[in-house]
Amino acid sequence: MLSELRTAHKVIGVKQSKKAIRDGAAAQVFVALDAEKRVVGPIYELCSEHGMEVTEVTTMTELGDAVGIDVGAAVVVVLH
Repeated sequence: MLSELRTAHKVIGVKQSKKAIRDGAAAQVFVALDAEKRVVGPIYELCSEHGMEVTEVTTMTELGDAVGIDVGAAVVVVLH
């Protein structure tokens, strides 16, 4: 599943992810379990409000690698 993230149409980061979820453009949401709760808490709330399921990934490094960036990622959203 994570291997598909590299080529998927996506947004990376909390701010862009919030916008995609609010706008109804999000197809799938990935959150790193080691990200700070104050950072990803609003993502969980938005997903709950919009009926979206969250896929949890062990580390920010793992999520960053999956999307092809050299730093960790707290949140990645695959777009419709």
